[in-house]
Amino acid sequence: MTTYADNDSAIQFDALVLDQHLRVGGKCASLGTMSQAGLPVPPGFAVTTDVFVDAREASGLMAQISEIVAGVDTEDQTALSSAAMQARDLILGWPIATEHERCIRGKYADLCLLSGVEDVPVAVRSSATSEDSPDASFAGEHDTYLWVCGIDEVLEKIRSCWASLFTERAITYRNQMGYDHAEVDMAVAVQKMVRPRAAGVAFTLDPSNGDRSGICIDAAWGFGEGVVSGDVTPDNFLVDKVMWSIGRRTISPKTHAHLLVDATDGAGHPQVARVELPADQVDVPCLTDDEVVAIARLARAAEKHYGCPQDIEWAVDDDLPAGEDVVLLQARPETVWSKKSRSVGQQGDLVSSIVDTLVNPLSARSGTPSA
Repeated sequence: MTTYADNDSAIQFDALVLDQHLRVGGKCASLGTMSQAGLPVPPGFAVTTDVFVDAREASGLMAQISEIVAGVDTEDQTALSSAAMQARDLILGWPIATEHERCIRGKYADLCLLSGVEDVPVAVRSSATSEDSPDASFAGEHDTYLWVCGIDEVLEKIRSCWASLFTERAITYRNQMGYDHAEVDMAVAVQKMVRPRAAGVAFTLDPSNGDRSGICIDAAWGFGEGVVSGDVTPDNFLVDKVMWSIGRRTISPKTHAHLLVDATDGAGHPQVARVELPADQVDVPCLTDDEVVAIARLARAAEKHYGCPQDIEWAVDDDLPAGEDVVLLQARPETVWSKKSRSVGQQGDLVSSIVDTLVNPLSARSGTPSA
């Protein structure tokens, strides 16, 4: 494979080192950490903030963009939408420096070679430097593009990810959190696509009450974007961390899914679209019990590695053999219950106290709260 030792504009996930994490954003840093921890993560690379910063400075447009969004009334939807559109249009024209483009092209070519597929389909995901931290999660605030094929389209979607710093919801969120619009940088994750039979999210606690003795899994047919966006009502499972038994299961009517379909004009690359499901898939679970437990075990492994509750995105990849087909797409700190302190002795009965001791033995021995 071609190497670019003199240019780390783009860095493979499994080669990311700790002092590079600030330049690749929360999402890419997490993918790098999971890859190096031996967790099953599809291969890919991070396009660093260096590329974004150099493009921003070369454009000379940031002062104009800041002026457009400064002081916009986020309660005025018309004004907010207009400001956001103007800012995004300017960013989509930013130039990518020749040395950066050369490195990105090389990393994509390496990924194609590794995958054995010409123009390998990838997900191009925003990875802002302010996202996915325990005190401020930007989950869902920036854009992701699925089934992107070919380097020219990858470069186009990298700019689109940069532009998603200035969607209406991102501008509003940054205003609420007090972030300076001109000081938030954007890295981008380029990751080999999976072909998911089912996908979703997993929390290494019960999000309804913060109980850390279980792993809560939401799952639906096809791509996980339907679950993450709330467009699909998912199946729900709660798995015990000690016994690995499924203590709760709710099978929801899943009338549609986000699936890979042929291009509408019969040409070009396949696309991800919202598709109505046949009747025999609507009311049946999208996961087997073995798959539910496999997802839970991987989520627990990620939690142990990071040392705190995690919010996981996962998929069951149809291109991999059974038993090896669950992959992790993202992990970030859980940001709701992890902020809430739990007092010692909060458990109401002996059994739950024993379970908490088994799940969090170090916390129990030290007498500190487990959350």
